[in-house]
Amino acid sequence: MSTTQQLFESANHFNASNMRPEQLANGYICQLQDQSLMQANGDDAASFLHNQLSNDLEHLNQTQARYAAYCTPKGRMLASFLYWKTDSNIVLQCSSSLQPALQKRLQMFVMRSKVKLEDISEQFAILGLGGKAAEVFLLSQFTELPSAINDKVSGDMGSVIRVQDAFDSPRYQWVISHEKLAAISTQISTELQKVDASIWRLGNIYAGLPQVVEQSKEKFVPQMINFELIGGVNFRKGCYPGQEIVARSQYLGKLKRRMAIALVRAEAVNVAMEVFSDNDPIQPCGMIVSAERNFDNHFACLVEIKLLDQEQGKVHLGLSDGPVLEFLPLPYAYLDVTE
Repeated sequence: MSTTQQLFESANHFNASNMRPEQLANGYICQLQDQSLMQANGDDAASFLHNQLSNDLEHLNQTQARYAAYCTPKGRMLASFLYWKTDSNIVLQCSSSLQPALQKRLQMFVMRSKVKLEDISEQFAILGLGGKAAEVFLLSQFTELPSAINDKVSGDMGSVIRVQDAFDSPRYQWVISHEKLAAISTQISTELQKVDASIWRLGNIYAGLPQVVEQSKEKFVPQMINFELIGGVNFRKGCYPGQEIVARSQYLGKLKRRMAIALVRAEAVNVAMEVFSDNDPIQPCGMIVSAERNFDNHFACLVEIKLLDQEQGKVHLGLSDGPVLEFLPLPYAYLDVTE
């Protein structure tokens, strides 16, 4: 067992079923083992990825992280990426369930471009941190912390990215080599509460942050899961696979499907489960994007749904008479980002 695995071995005992939100405000850390990292380097790395993804990579600087969708020619998302630049390399983070297939698919289009793609997941630990003690701890490792959402700071101890807040406290993602992490493992155990990664995913739900995984690939056009609202689509950049469909969805009339946050009392909630409205109980009106057990042992979900059904009818999980979803406000508004 590696030092990193040993460090977080007991973390799975601390999850939403036996913690309260106020405990998290004090400071916590978790290992995001469900995430993988790909690295692109070479003279054409930025231009190659710029032509494949929904966001701008040619004007990316060293202090930013951004989201991007990788789509089929029909505009359906094969993956969602968080990406950033470190020195001359571009790092792409995605669900571990998709990484091998994504790397293989991207490699097919490299052709004569001067770019090398490699899986660097085994070289680094990906950590999620939040709360007051987490900020204090990170400041002991970095000279400063990123202050704005999606800003990045890098140094000898890796890269730290400010992500969307959750549980009434700032959150940070930290990518650090296993060797560097091993050197401070005792300090982490002393100063921070180690928790299960489900806490981090629950925070993403309350922050309205979707991620495409194996069960949900090719299910959504980016706007259906609010991806442009979190900065994942640049409507001024050049072509990429599915760009025409994504642009048409934005410009031709009001968007009719969106992603919302919901609570539901159920035995189990799985990604890609369908939801049904009383307005039309025969046809599904949406689909679960992600779900995690909440602090009351029920489920918090991100659900893609027809706006009309969200606003006007009862919505049920799984069946037309299944458990009823209770919708919560998103932390951001439904806006037209092109205006």
